[in-house]
Amino acid sequence: MPVVNYKQYCEMLDNAKKNKFAYIAVNVTSISTANAVLKALSDMKSDGIIQISTGGAEFASGLGKEDMALGAISLANHVHLLAEKYDIYVALHTDHCQAGKLDTYLLPLVEETEKRRAKGLPNLFNSHMFDGGELPLKENIRISKELLERCAKNEIILEIEAGVVGGEEDGVSHEGAPAEKLYTTPADMLLVAEELRKVPNSRFMLAATFGNVHGVYKPGNVKLKPSILKDGQDAIVKEFGEAGKLDLVFHGGSGSTVEEIHETLEYGVIKMNVDTDMQYTYSRAIADHFFKNYDGVLKVDGEVGNKKVYDPRSYLKKAEASMGEQVKSVIRTLKSENTTLFKK
Repeated sequence: MPVVNYKQYCEMLDNAKKNKFAYIAVNVTSISTANAVLKALSDMKSDGIIQISTGGAEFASGLGKEDMALGAISLANHVHLLAEKYDIYVALHTDHCQAGKLDTYLLPLVEETEKRRAKGLPNLFNSHMFDGGELPLKENIRISKELLERCAKNEIILEIEAGVVGGEEDGVSHEGAPAEKLYTTPADMLLVAEELRKVPNSRFMLAATFGNVHGVYKPGNVKLKPSILKDGQDAIVKEFGEAGKLDLVFHGGSGSTVEEIHETLEYGVIKMNVDTDMQYTYSRAIADHFFKNYDGVLKVDGEVGNKKVYDPRSYLKKAEASMGEQVKSVIRTLKSENTTLFKK
């Protein structure tokens, strides 16, 4: 199935909200990692989301360019080609674009989609994320509304963030962020709902913060408060009715307990980002290969090594398979196994 169109993407999100499960949203940095996600989704008969961060996109463009937009376009085109060979729906998304990177990342990608649409081609990306969490909320919302208006004209869903996800991702650190920034208030969520719903023919997702962090921490170090999501949704329902409930996104999902994740599904989380656990799983398989084949990977004591084990394909295949198994594990946790809307 080709990458979804706008109508199919909306149906995916509606299905998740109605049936209280969430789609896995995996950050990819290469053809290999994208391939791992597509195969795992197909094996599990689950639709899903492949996403590319600013750092991942820059890496994908190569050391000779380090061009975020170019790298994202390259990876997205690969996903478009390969997704046609699988029997599930997949959406393409960009992750965590801060205000200072709009002109070099998110906006050039919107422009690329506009060019494609003018030629009668499908959108390059289905959704984008603007990360204005560090800005004052009113400024965050002002920029978000402007972006949402442009996205709506091109059938693109916008994800925004209210509050700050702790930890560090792609070199952007929120270690030591003010405590109040780590927890979105019901008033914050209500203001987002009030303002963004004014944009006609639009759809958006909200990454509300409830103590979640990027990275992996030992049990007990992360103090999640999923009830914050419920309180915010309750405030929105009181004002706008059940139909006003937001599509929520869980950032910093790596290392969270199954019980915490399941609680968020009850409150409207329909997308959960995973990156750190995937990075570790991918690298762990490579490390295992190198440790077990040390004298084959290296030319030790004047020997010639073993081409079969230092050929990058030999260990990248293992890494891809290992990451795929981790994707499947998260899909089970998110309750999205066997939920694909794709019909042959």
